[in-house]
Amino acid sequence: MPVLTDLVPGLQPGLPLEQEELFPIREVSRLTGVNPVTLRAWERRYGLIQPARTESGHRLYSMTDIDRVRSILGWIERGVAVSKVGKILARITPLQALSHIIPNELVHADHTQWQQQVQSAVSAFDEVQLEQVYGQIFASYPLTIVFQNILLPLWKQLLQHHEAFGQASEWLFLDGFLRSRVLQRLLLVRVLQPRRVIVCALGDQCRELEVLVTALFLSSVDSAIQVLAIGQPFDELALVCERVKPQALVLVSNHAPALELPRRLKRLALSLDCQLILAGGASDLVQENLAGSSIGCLGNEGSVMRQRLKQFLTGNLDT
Repeated sequence: MPVLTDLVPGLQPGLPLEQEELFPIREVSRLTGVNPVTLRAWERRYGLIQPARTESGHRLYSMTDIDRVRSILGWIERGVAVSKVGKILARITPLQALSHIIPNELVHADHTQWQQQVQSAVSAFDEVQLEQVYGQIFASYPLTIVFQNILLPLWKQLLQHHEAFGQASEWLFLDGFLRSRVLQRLLLVRVLQPRRVIVCALGDQCRELEVLVTALFLSSVDSAIQVLAIGQPFDELALVCERVKPQALVLVSNHAPALELPRRLKRLALSLDCQLILAGGASDLVQENLAGSSIGCLGNEGSVMRQRLKQFLTGNLDT
């Protein structure tokens, strides 16, 4: 069971981990498949991970630590000695901080290289290899870059090209893998907080993975996410919100908006006791038509979605 650092008595002072979900070693072992003895050895002998500690000495791991454990495991399973993994990670980690100043063509080339490795695992229907590559990408880039610049473009490419025999099966394999991993992350966050924000596809204008990734972009310690199933009737959203009593309802659409969409959204907003917000590509296209209404638009960039949501919920961003 994960905990929040600001709720953990006796956490060592000076650790910059306030408001971050942390997990005890047994939970990390369950999530990664690495036993506690090995986790301790990676920390003590090789310095590969540095979990926080309470005053009583209990280890607490962040999601970043868990991603690092998966990355370590991936390199070891590729045949890299555990004693060498630290040097590899030391070379990779600075890329996250420097990614904004590295020339675009180099960044794009690196993204393409990762996509090729994902494609290779998908073409072989090799879930073990795909898990390894997935963990290594997360060790190289932050979450929004991983999905928005690497995984989702490949996912869309496979979705749009089903001409060759076997391509539909490849897309289904990748789609199932990614949905399960995103759901896992969302469930971990959901344990920590009461439901505060509902995320739902706008009609049939999204696939499940797009909604789940949007929910993941929006998830944070002060706005837990509840995702409604694909196929949720638009006309019953007011009923759901009346019973759940969320702080906001976020509708996701990546399709060009229909002419009647602004009118339908404004009518829905009048029936809600919470903030109505639109996310995805459609929110950029329809924003002008919603000017002056109470409906907020988050846009389609994962890096700014969460910040805009927080600003809307605190009343610091005009609709």
